[in-house]
Amino acid sequence: MIDKFKAKFVEESLDNINDLEEALFLLENDMNNREIIERIFRAMHSLKGGGAMFGFNHLSEFTHHLETVFDLIRNDKLAVDNDIISLTFEAIDQIKHLLQVGDVDDADEKAHQLAFIQRIEKVSNTGGVNTEAPKTQSAVAESKPAEEDGSKSFLIHIKPNDDILKNGTNPFYLLDDLHAMGSAQVLAFAKEVPGLDQFQPISNYCQWQVILNTSESVNEIKDVFIFVEDECEISIEPLNSSNILNNTNLKNLVDTAISEQKLITKAQLDSLEGSSSAEDNAPKDPRKRTQLKEHKISSMRVSSVKIDELVNLVSELVTIQAQLNLYAEKSGENDIVNLAENIQKLTRQLRDNAFEISLIPLQSELMRFQRLVRDLSKELDKEIDFVIEGGDIELDKNIIEHLTDPLLHIIRNSVDHGIEMPDERIKNGKSPKGTIIFKAYYSGASVIVKVIDDGKGIDPDFIREKAIKKGLIDNKTELSRKEVFDLVFLSGFSTKDQVSDVSGRGVGMDVVKKKIGEIRGEVSLDSEMGKGTTLTLELPMTLSIIDGLLVKVASNQYVIPIANIEKIHAIDDINFGSTFSHVITIDDNQYPYIDLRETFQEEAVSKGTEQLILVKFEDKKVGLLVDQVIGEYQTVVKALGRFLKKQENISGASIMGDGTISMVIDTNRLIHNNATNKYKK
Repeated sequence: MIDKFKAKFVEESLDNINDLEEALFLLENDMNNREIIERIFRAMHSLKGGGAMFGFNHLSEFTHHLETVFDLIRNDKLAVDNDIISLTFEAIDQIKHLLQVGDVDDADEKAHQLAFIQRIEKVSNTGGVNTEAPKTQSAVAESKPAEEDGSKSFLIHIKPNDDILKNGTNPFYLLDDLHAMGSAQVLAFAKEVPGLDQFQPISNYCQWQVILNTSESVNEIKDVFIFVEDECEISIEPLNSSNILNNTNLKNLVDTAISEQKLITKAQLDSLEGSSSAEDNAPKDPRKRTQLKEHKISSMRVSSVKIDELVNLVSELVTIQAQLNLYAEKSGENDIVNLAENIQKLTRQLRDNAFEISLIPLQSELMRFQRLVRDLSKELDKEIDFVIEGGDIELDKNIIEHLTDPLLHIIRNSVDHGIEMPDERIKNGKSPKGTIIFKAYYSGASVIVKVIDDGKGIDPDFIREKAIKKGLIDNKTELSRKEVFDLVFLSGFSTKDQVSDVSGRGVGMDVVKKKIGEIRGEVSLDSEMGKGTTLTLELPMTLSIIDGLLVKVASNQYVIPIANIEKIHAIDDINFGSTFSHVITIDDNQYPYIDLRETFQEEAVSKGTEQLILVKFEDKKVGLLVDQVIGEYQTVVKALGRFLKKQENISGASIMGDGTISMVIDTNRLIHNNATNKYKK
């Protein structure tokens, strides 16, 4: 059981670390932002406390030293600089390592940790005497009301959620911690306690107010509630009086509040001093009050294994529902047909809901790309901004898992070979700081991801010359600009001597193309010399279930994704074999087409009428010639076995309602391969 809790702690810690990294990037651009500093400190505090609780003692000790640095920063005893941020990023890598290995007694491991801790302590010790760090308005305001002993008074309101006790939290411990910080007067409000017939022993019905006099800072008070923020409404308000507990009129106010079960206000306490001060009438600094929103469970953590199982079960349900539809059609009984239609509607809703659950935002992976750009640019002495647009776009988690490595390769190439050195950029009339934009957006049933840099770009003429030299095309082959750039993705195009010549773009790009193709995606490249390069990925939102059009080619059935289809034409009395270069004219428009009988090596026959399905491919439309269109079909896409994995035009297979197998056509790869083979000939 403890292993289960440890695994959950590691998972939650990784979420904390992602938040920590995101906050550090923000702090790097705004080093005096107190809110971000607090966010970083709280993430470290959570890691430290959780580590000690679940037996990650090395992690807890290590994080404690790092937390000390940010405690000095938030108390204005140390100023943030680039060295501290870089050290913190390195420390995050060490924290990830400690989460992975746990508490080990390896001597080398301990020596490494000790060396790192000494670096952190050096920052703490040198920072401890730095009292000249700029104070924020909030820090100055909090230090105003003080006696010679430095004590201050606060009104604290604690309203726990109804279910706080179910999590093992005891609110009385919070009150004890506040008492330990100084002198306190506690007021309990229990007017919401129901009668015995409705009373639930595991529910909380109480709230408290605490009038606290302490020499501790407001940050220390906030730390009392750091583990229960999401389970309570909390407010902390500084009072005008340095020690309100010494006021003789306080007892009457407290007694009245308790007897009437009515909360005390800050204004009432300040009025005990006679009159409110100028500060009381001034606009309040929102940072002096910590008000947490009412917490309702709007999301929950679920194992990815359970989600995969749910999606698989829904996929099986879709297949069985297709069998039911087939049976209903054969039976001809209205009751069974109506029942099948209702089940089909419910199945579709369940399918959509299950896949929405399995989608996760791209933002979950973008932090590692941002970190890569930061670390690599510093290593190469380049200045680069990494801009994210559309990080909230959601994709199937299986797609994101397969997408990460190709994107890392693309972004690394942009940093290493695309963006020029600062002096070279200045010489070319550019800003010394380069920019890489990661942009994602929806396009129909697909997601488009673009990686755009403003670097040196790639020369298409050079690519063409190299392709001719490598024998990939001959010098008479006419290619469009896009087809020239597509040569970069051909296997064997790049060699080591070409790395610097084409900005390293060709190195491994055939592998990138292959990896994206495995998830039914497409990748394309465009570039302009001196202005930069754009790599575009077109990805499906999900891999498992699609709405498809069932077609027949010879004696076999195939599925074409409906999301890619523009229109269907019935073509009568035309000999497709005599059309010039596989181009047909429909409604005064010319369309290239692919004969699927020819693609799948079926015998050519004359049928009189055939169906031409126009599908979208990049910025144009291409026709697919089939024998018959059967109808719309909700398709469960099953992966091909190892013997069929090399079928580049097929992305999977589907089991029909009658038990037969239909292949799912990957239209993007089919059209791309057809065009590639054409200029290879």
